[in-house]
This record gives sequence, structure tokens and C-alpha cells, in this order.
Amino acid sequence: MRLLRLLLIVVGVVAVIGLGVLGWFVSGSRPLAFAGGQGVSLADYKGPSPTGVPADFASTDPLARGQYLVRAADCQACHTARGGAPFAGGLAFNLPFGSIWSPNITPDKDTGIGGWTDAQFLGALHRGVDDAGQPLYPAMPYAAFAQMTDADALAIKAYLFSLTPVHRPNRDNTFPFPFNQRWLMAVWSRLFNPDQRFQPHAERSPQWNRGAYLAEAMAHCGDCHTPRNLAQALDNRRKYAGAVAAGWKAYNITGHRLYGIGAWSDAELAQYLSTGHAAGRGAAAGPMAEAVDLSLSHLTPSDIAALVVYLRSIPPVATPDQPPPALRSAPAVAKQGLAIDYDPKGKRIFEGACVSCHSWNGQGSLNEWATLTGGRAVNDPTATNVAQVVISGANRRTAGGLTFMPAFGHAYTDDEIAAVANYVTARFGAKPSNVTPSQVAALRKAAS
Repeated sequence: MRLLRLLLIVVGVVAVIGLGVLGWFVSGSRPLAFAGGQGVSLADYKGPSPTGVPADFASTDPLARGQYLVRAADCQACHTARGGAPFAGGLAFNLPFGSIWSPNITPDKDTGIGGWTDAQFLGALHRGVDDAGQPLYPAMPYAAFAQMTDADALAIKAYLFSLTPVHRPNRDNTFPFPFNQRWLMAVWSRLFNPDQRFQPHAERSPQWNRGAYLAEAMAHCGDCHTPRNLAQALDNRRKYAGAVAAGWKAYNITGHRLYGIGAWSDAELAQYLSTGHAAGRGAAAGPMAEAVDLSLSHLTPSDIAALVVYLRSIPPVATPDQPPPALRSAPAVAKQGLAIDYDPKGKRIFEGACVSCHSWNGQGSLNEWATLTGGRAVNDPTATNVAQVVISGANRRTAGGLTFMPAFGHAYTDDEIAAVANYVTARFGAKPSNVTPSQVAALRKAAS
């Protein structure tokens, strides 16, 4: 009897601890917990609605308004394979436990969503289930889209249904057991997706609420910029502190003055969001460049300003593993014997392929977009994004014309890319990196 009582006590203690840990995880997933106060329903909110299209959006055409919301939600980036038809799916997400491909969301009735009802579409965006009621993997950011209003979600559906249908069958995921058990996603969703529409904070300004709706319910910024917990839910206790997504580093965008964007001016933030570049702060590449080109650059000035106001409110989070950017220029010439030129292989590759555009001092010889100094990527001691941009290049059409950097992934080996990435961080950054060829190989796979 005494042994049974002891066992029951032990089981009870373990259960309490387990529930406490689970509760800690769940409570840390609320995206607006940092804001304090109490959210109110949209029906009870007395200010201007933070949803829909902004007042400075000129068109009254329903499809144009739907397109605006599609862009605000950045749907095209994930649902378009490289070189494929927009929204036809097929983009691979290579995860540590397998690969998943985005589905076709054109109105094709056989392979797309052409046969979906409004209720089925809302089920996907809000509850994370497909047209048959099967749970979706949270690579689809439905925990964020759950905050989107029905009206905005259905405006998106109306625009998607206006597109030309593309017949492109969806690919099966390659997850091994137990990750291929979709019913587990229903449990995940129950824990981390409250399926609750956006609730404005009455004590915050209308501009803040609009920015919060854009960042959380539409653009789902946290899915790239917020670290994840052991259950792969967003850890909003370290909201926007930076993470790795699709093999690229999404940097700290909290209000920290050293490690985040706290020292950026409002004008610099607005310029970066709308163009993917701010003088002295670097240029976007990879997934962030896609977010700018396909989504943020299409937002009106009032929506960009609202995002800036919201970002300014994010509590600062220190990330000492990401040193503050070095703002000084590198030496204007390469000299033997300098510590900065310690790696002859990296130096040789930079001299042959990079210096003509970026210059020895990192200030860029073509235009300010080629400037390396001051950017987060060259100050990242993991050299993740430096290696990725060498592998994949950058090809963006900006207001000033075409900004182009060739992809060198096929021209150089993993060893050579590691060497030039380490050379770039040593020459232009605050702390040299030590990325290895095996790490470069893993980055190739993650972003392929």
C-alpha cells in the first residue's frame, strides 16, 4: 500500500510538471502577449478597422482589393516553384526530417482549389485543415492566418479564383514515421492555434493596430524572425529575435539598439521594408528579398508606416551571438601580411569574382546596393546568408533598375564557397566566421 501511494505521488508530480511545461510552451506562443492590456473584438473596437485594405488604396475594384490582400499575406512566395507558374505550388521546404512541397492554389478543379467552398478555404486559413478536413502541416502559417478576418480571407479566395487555372499535381511529402502522422498536427493545432480572429488593443493607436494586423495576421513575420520551441511553435518570449528559415538567417528585428533595429531611423526602416535596401544597413536577399518584391513593396505608404510603428513596439531582445555590425570601411587595397587577408583561397576568389562590384573596401563600385559594410549578413559569424547569396545569387528589379548578382553555386565547390564566405566576414564584418564545406553543403540542400 505504501509503495502504491508513493507511485501515485510520483506519477502526480510528473503529471504536474508535464502540464506546467506544456502550459509554459502554450502561453509563450501568443503573438501579442508583449503588448499588455486586453484585446477587444473587432465589433467592439471604437477606432477605425485595422483590417481590409488601407484608406490610401485607390481602387474600389473587389479583385484589386483581393490582390492587395494576397500580396500583404505573401501567398505567391511559398506557392510558386522556382521557374514555375505563380501560385501553382511545388516549392520545396527541406526540413531536418524530410521535405514538404507547397500545394497548387490556382482555381484548377483537379489539382488546385477550384472546387473548394468558402467554408473549406476558411478551414485551411483558420484551422489548418484541407478540403477533406485533414490536418495541414504548420509550414502553412495558419496559426498566423487564423487572426485574419473572414472577409479578408474570402477576398483572397476571390482573387485566387480569378486567376488562370494551372494543372499541376501536388507532390507527396517525404516525412518518415512518426512525422508522417498527420493526426499529430491536429494535436499541435489544438495547443498552438487558438483559431481566434485579430483583437485590436484599444489602448494602442489605430496605426499600431493596423501594423499589428499586417505583421501578425497577414505577413506572418514571426514565422521567419521568431525562434521556435521544442514543439516547433513560435517562442514569442523571444519574439522577432531571429531564426533560420529555408536555410537563410532571418535577423533580430526587435527594438534592441545593438542587436536589433532599435538604432534604425523610421525612414531607414520604411525604405528597407518597401525596397529591400537602406543605406548603411544592407540589402535584402533570399526569402526576405522575395517578401519585399512580392509583398511589402506593393503596400501603400500608410501600411509601411504602420508596420514601422508596430516594429518599434517590439521589446528588445539581446542576441550576443550576433555582434553589432562593423560600420567602418575595410582597407582600400589588399596587402599581404594583413590579418584580414589571412586566407589566400578566399582572397583569390574574392579578387577574381567579387571585387569588381563590391570593391576592396566594401563600399561598392557599381551602386549602393553592392555595399557590404554595415549589413547584418557580413557581420554574422555563421556566414549563413553570405554563403547562401554566393550559392544562389540575387536578381531583383528595383526602382533604380535591375540589381543583379550572379549565382556561383555551380561554379565553386563547397570548400571554395566556405573560403570566400569566411574571407568576406573577416574583411568586412565585426567577427570572422568559420563556416565549413559540410555546412555549405547543408545550406545548399536547405535552400534548394
